[in-house]
Amino acid sequence: MEELYYIFNRQLQNVSMPFFRYLHNRIDWTNRLIFILGARGSGKTTLLLQHIKKNFGEAPKNVLYASLDHIWFSANKLYDLGQDFVMNGGEYLFLDEVHKYKNWSQEVKNLYDAFPELHIVLTGSSILEIYKGNADLSRRAVQYTLQGMSFREFLLFEKGIVFEAIPLEELIVNHLQLCSVITKQLKILPAFGHYLDYGYFPYYKENIKSYHLRLIQTVNTVLEIDLPAVESIDYYSIDKIKQLLYIIAQMVPFSPNISQLSQQIGVSRNSLLSYIRYLERSHIIQTLEQQNGKPGRLTKPEKIYLHNTNYNFAFAVNHQPDIGNVRETFFCNQLKPVANVSFTSKTDFRVNDRYYFEVGGRNKGHEQIVGLDRAYIAADNIELGFGNKIPLWLFGFLY
Repeated sequence: MEELYYIFNRQLQNVSMPFFRYLHNRIDWTNRLIFILGARGSGKTTLLLQHIKKNFGEAPKNVLYASLDHIWFSANKLYDLGQDFVMNGGEYLFLDEVHKYKNWSQEVKNLYDAFPELHIVLTGSSILEIYKGNADLSRRAVQYTLQGMSFREFLLFEKGIVFEAIPLEELIVNHLQLCSVITKQLKILPAFGHYLDYGYFPYYKENIKSYHLRLIQTVNTVLEIDLPAVESIDYYSIDKIKQLLYIIAQMVPFSPNISQLSQQIGVSRNSLLSYIRYLERSHIIQTLEQQNGKPGRLTKPEKIYLHNTNYNFAFAVNHQPDIGNVRETFFCNQLKPVANVSFTSKTDFRVNDRYYFEVGGRNKGHEQIVGLDRAYIAADNIELGFGNKIPLWLFGFLY
């Protein structure tokens, strides 16, 4: 355990504090068991270390952070660590990358039940479904999901400009006033273009030039390491999932023909649908279902997009993706964390079973939404909107 404390103290000293992700203030840290899911690279580790440093100081006595993919756990049990930690006065145990530890759910449950004075915070891959472990933690744990950075967060991270998140209803009603305030503080359209290209994951700042390559490497790591750690899946299936992802990346957005895709990849219909859901849970793709539909494991999605626009640029030939695809991907990605986004044959998107949205460029006409109540255009390449035409970039301020 001494080795883990040494690593923890070094990480705590080096963590940067000026920029906190949106989720930090939304978590009720008083809960005894907290689970934070998120895509690889979204900032879960930094979130934990920042919380510890902010609330417990740089040398806390009753706190321990440990990543369960550390080699120490190949010869030591998590339960024994937790027990020794509590016996020595420990109260707050932060455990990162729990999906890398085989028996994590059972041992966490045992710690939770045996030591009521112990608070546990876990992070894991977005692939995880906590009710599926050896022990069902869903009744004990409060679960949160950390998304990648919104456009609003990117502006804070990149330029230090603070804007509050805007509720969807307020955005729709007051978009002209909101845009006027925001555009007085910066040139919004160039910043938006940068965000679409490289602003979704915080680690872009380490090296923008190699960022797209790292994105593809991260996707490979998720499929080759994280997914098999969570699901009973073999290398044959991983190869087929990669093949499916390649096809999706070249065709998005599209309404999948499951029978045709199954034949093209050489797998059964049920396997193909499972692979689509694996990619969705991994935050590599995002799907649209029919209004009031639920994305079951074997349910055919109506439409498929890549998960965020940075993937559009990374997977595109010469990093030049179709701009219409990028616009729709951005809208879907920024709305899904805060609203119910569903498929409709009338417009591009139906939101909260209430609003219709058509996404396009600055000259997008109203033909598609004529006769529809509560219908709007999300238009790219405009700083200010008018009436029911709202700047597309403003939808990046929802969280």
